[in-house]
Amino acid sequence: MNRTRTALAASLLLFSPLQAMGQTVEPAATVQASADHEAVPAGREMSRAEALTLFNSAFSQFRNGFVDRVDADKLIEAAIGGLLTSLDPHSKYLNPDKYAENKAQNSGEFGGVGVEMAVENGLVKVLTPIEDSPAFRAGVLPGDFFTHINGEPVRGVTLVEAMERMRGSIGTPLRLTIQRGSGGQSFDLTLMRELVKSPAVRWRTEGTVGYVKIGGFTQQTQPGLEKAMAGIAAELGPRLTGYVLDLRDNPGGLVKQAISVCDSFLDQGEIVSTRGRDPDSARHYFATPGDLAHGKPIVLIVNGRSASASEIVAGALQDQRRAVVLGTQTFGKGSVQTITPLSNRGATRMTTARYYTPSGRSIQALGITPDMTVEQARVTLAGDHGQEGDYQLTRALDIVRGAAVFTAPVSATAQQAQLVQ
Repeated sequence: MNRTRTALAASLLLFSPLQAMGQTVEPAATVQASADHEAVPAGREMSRAEALTLFNSAFSQFRNGFVDRVDADKLIEAAIGGLLTSLDPHSKYLNPDKYAENKAQNSGEFGGVGVEMAVENGLVKVLTPIEDSPAFRAGVLPGDFFTHINGEPVRGVTLVEAMERMRGSIGTPLRLTIQRGSGGQSFDLTLMRELVKSPAVRWRTEGTVGYVKIGGFTQQTQPGLEKAMAGIAAELGPRLTGYVLDLRDNPGGLVKQAISVCDSFLDQGEIVSTRGRDPDSARHYFATPGDLAHGKPIVLIVNGRSASASEIVAGALQDQRRAVVLGTQTFGKGSVQTITPLSNRGATRMTTARYYTPSGRSIQALGITPDMTVEQARVTLAGDHGQEGDYQLTRALDIVRGAAVFTAPVSATAQQAQLVQ
């Protein structure tokens, strides 16, 4: 069965009314209308007109013959959703509310309670509450686990699914069940969603190394990166030895922002290419002169929750030998989704291309393999009174500091190559 038939059949199955035991109801008008059209010969793909005629006939049956009154808008939305989900896991229909939320998310502003999260051991773990957010003011702590969101268990959900459950209209309540501490003490907390301006980029200095954490690729990412690099340079001055770029738990976002971040550290060369169904639609993106790091070494940290746009950055800086990639295998989402608005103020989110690293590697279902595989571990040193360290970050800092021994006037590219040999 060809793709058109498969997708259409998947959509129509959403609406097939349950037949009563031993009964088959066939409205005469609909049967006659169907009989007026010849069946499409086996092996030939339906034309667009034939497919739409078939759909219209089925739609009429469902709307007029179902036992209860049917909302035509809901039928159409379900049909579009069925068509898209039959294509791949990343294509979907966004109703007007979901589309509005998507636009807010990409702008870096949305209704939520203000926490950065990751999925760990099947539960949603709080990495940090955003300063002055509802979660921050209510005392939510790093390391807390959310076991239920609005009474629904979260075990087994993806990070994206958890984020979608957390977000909603400003002023609406969100009930969380929180597990805290090694004893597993649980309690409920109800917070009111507010407009959250989630900083896409955070930075600090670690000795003579600049640490930059990119949590997602929104319209605020590139401006945030530029501010972070300027702040680090101002604080450390000539003592600055290099940078750690942290993309762990970064689910992706806007591809244009990922390309811009790559361009910030590359003087030349390809960043990424995209290839769609039409060979002529292939596009290549190249770096322009200028390096915000001024040739200083970079170590980039990733993990299994680094996905999509994060993998574009990791793949480009790795292939161009501009950064040492450290951590664990990334998620492996190498497809590009295009959002197209519809007349009902909703939109379709459909896979239109796959992207490839400068060396031609496809990331889809494979991910990026680090130059140095370092599993995450929490290390407690004697005398630290129970304080835990970030082992991956510690290793990354060691590598950057070690690069300071390369005092010869070699190029940044050659220096990075030496670091991974």
